Amino acid sequence: MAAPSRKVFEVFVSKIPWTLASREVKEYFGQFGHVKKCLLPFDKETGFHRGFCWIGFSSEEGLQNALQKDPHLIEGTKLQVQRNRKPFMGRRTNKDAEES
Repeated sequence: MAAPSRKVFEVFVSKIPWTLASREVKEYFGQFGHVKKCLLPFDKETGFHRGFCWIGFSSEEGLQNALQKDPHLIEGTKLQVQRNRKPFMGRRTNKDAEES
């Protein structure tokens, strides 16, 4: 039996400055709606994040609010934000994901 289809309210964000932590990214996107998840993968060799993340919103409204704003600027850097069509199903560890 197939799993029930769930709506995906996620954006894929790239060009994130290496100085930002997942907490700051989550706080920034929190202005658009309740952030359910912020997944910012880290490179095991360097210890730095990889410069991209997935942001999951609780509602379509938060997603749409984030997509309507352009540009997204953090620390003088323009982020690239696009709708994520499929839910992220990769491996996660406590270091990779911050959920609320």
